[in-house]
Amino acid sequence: MVIKELVVGPLESNCYLIVDEHTKETLVIDPGDEPDRIIDLIHENSLQVKYIVCTHGHFDHVSAVSDIKKETGAPIIIHRDEQEVYRGTRRQAVSWGFELDELPDPDMLVSEGDLLEIGSLKFVIIHTPGHSPGGICLSGEDILITGDTLFAGSVGRTDLHGGDMIELKKSFKRLMSLSEKTRILPGHGPETTIGREKKENFFSLGTI
Repeated sequence: MVIKELVVGPLESNCYLIVDEHTKETLVIDPGDEPDRIIDLIHENSLQVKYIVCTHGHFDHVSAVSDIKKETGAPIIIHRDEQEVYRGTRRQAVSWGFELDELPDPDMLVSEGDLLEIGSLKFVIIHTPGHSPGGICLSGEDILITGDTLFAGSVGRTDLHGGDMIELKKSFKRLMSLSEKTRILPGHGPETTIGREKKENFFSLGTI
């Protein structure tokens, strides 16, 4: 497995390309902006994009999906409970002072427990509402891609449309049941681990 990370856009979102090094099949996760950089990386490494996965529908994680889909033909994936947020992405971007065209409809709606495979790599969908109703994490191969559910030392905000602090606490607790060695690749900021977050995250420390 090869992991390539790009920090994109004014909100510095993490876009990940997860690659099966034998087949070159690839997940593009959260293409939030700067499509040219993402596309260049795809071509430079002769990657075969199989899925475009959105951990949630906020504009800083999906703004480049149109360009990536147009370039690769890969299906766009979101959780079935995230459709309303995804459809409102353009309005959300405008409210933050950014322009965005309407996004193409998602091609696949996933649910808890669904499996995405690229080559020999397998990732399970974990539904983690709280930051948004249909937020997801991808778990597999000793990594956890968390979108804006979980960050190093922190969690996603709940004051945006569809946010729910009670649900976020439940999602956080579920993730903390994973192996402490699991690498966390968050939607913003640096990589961390489940073990570190058990000790250092303010949710674990009971400060909220």
